[in-house]
Amino acid sequence: MTISSSLNAGVAALSANATRLAAISDNIANSATYGYKRVETDFQSMVISGNGGSYSAGGVRSMTQRLIDQGGSLITTSNPTDLAVRGRGMLPVTRASQIEAGNGGSQMLLTTTGSFRTDADGFLKTDSGLVLMGWPANSDGTIPNFPRDTADGLEPVQINTNQLIGEPTTAINLGLNLPATDTNAGSDGTPQQLKVEYFDNLGKSENVQVDFTPTVPGAGNSNEWTMTLTDSAQAGAIIGEYTLSFDDGRTSGGTLLNVATGAVGGTYDAATGSVIVNVAGGPMEVSIGALGAADGLTQLGSTFAPLPVSKNGSPVGNMMSAEVDENGFVHASFDTGVTRIIYQVPLVDLPNPNGMVSLDQQTYTPSPDSGAFFLWDAGDGPTGDVVAFARQESATDVAGELTDMIQTQRAYSSNAKVIQTVDEMLQETTNIKR
Repeated sequence: MTISSSLNAGVAALSANATRLAAISDNIANSATYGYKRVETDFQSMVISGNGGSYSAGGVRSMTQRLIDQGGSLITTSNPTDLAVRGRGMLPVTRASQIEAGNGGSQMLLTTTGSFRTDADGFLKTDSGLVLMGWPANSDGTIPNFPRDTADGLEPVQINTNQLIGEPTTAINLGLNLPATDTNAGSDGTPQQLKVEYFDNLGKSENVQVDFTPTVPGAGNSNEWTMTLTDSAQAGAIIGEYTLSFDDGRTSGGTLLNVATGAVGGTYDAATGSVIVNVAGGPMEVSIGALGAADGLTQLGSTFAPLPVSKNGSPVGNMMSAEVDENGFVHASFDTGVTRIIYQVPLVDLPNPNGMVSLDQQTYTPSPDSGAFFLWDAGDGPTGDVVAFARQESATDVAGELTDMIQTQRAYSSNAKVIQTVDEMLQETTNIKR
């Protein structure tokens, strides 16, 4: 019994070391594979209780585990949609074959890096057929509230480089200085004019003309102006009329004192410092500044000085490129200089990443051993961030694997020697009968 147990233990050891060598071979073979997670082999002894002072060898059993939570270092690339996760979390992807089949929802797979490029249909896809997934944004660039414990809200990220887009102007911030001398007695009362371009609902260029007409008193100065707004899209129709009074106090001189609404236009909102007027395409907020504030409209000196006018909206433009920022937002850039968020790529986290099921192409899928997944905003919670222009190298340390290979080879040879010794002992036992 003891001799045969020695033989069995030697055979088990050969099998265990062969398994370890297979894992080492796989690790070395994938030393240049981006995103590869190395496999580690552990040995566990098997003990058989002795009987009457004799000892029976139990042998050894090998256990392998892929260390998914251990990643390689990041290297830079020249492709803006080469992505890698820095820290905890994984990118959601799916197979292009499932999208092409059109059988409904695609299975979510997980990976830590990928070189994504647009294919003929605009999907961000790797050469191996993995398509990046994310939450689609609303038309204004905001992300709806999707459930975080399911992949149902995720869609394949599709970049339409032939897409035309334009945003209507809904807000204008006016900043200018009116000459105080124009409200003095004896001035000619010539209006000061300013044209502000805006973009309508179809992306066409229109103008709001703002005329400031001073109130000229018979004596002294009035510090009062009439502001009239007209819309070029409505053949110059008046869309707002307001009477502006300016303070001439020592500490607040030149700031707005009062805004009175005329026959046309929305009421001045002192809290926001703005009025609402209706251009051809709908309401537009025009900010002229709060009462007593030095920004917006002022009346100082003798110079009409328009300051930079800011507004939202954009003309029609072609999409040129797309990039992913550290928080996973996919930004589309247009030839008009406008950028817009079109998707958000979350990072998927699990309690036990090493418990996931390993698939080919460095992808993984959740399992009962990994625990339930949760979709986080990149950089939020326990997750790291997304790095563009980067790939994650293999987690294999070739020098360490070669060292392990030498140890495995020696252990295999030693156990083979044990089997040879047991064979010789059994031969001697057989010879006793002779």
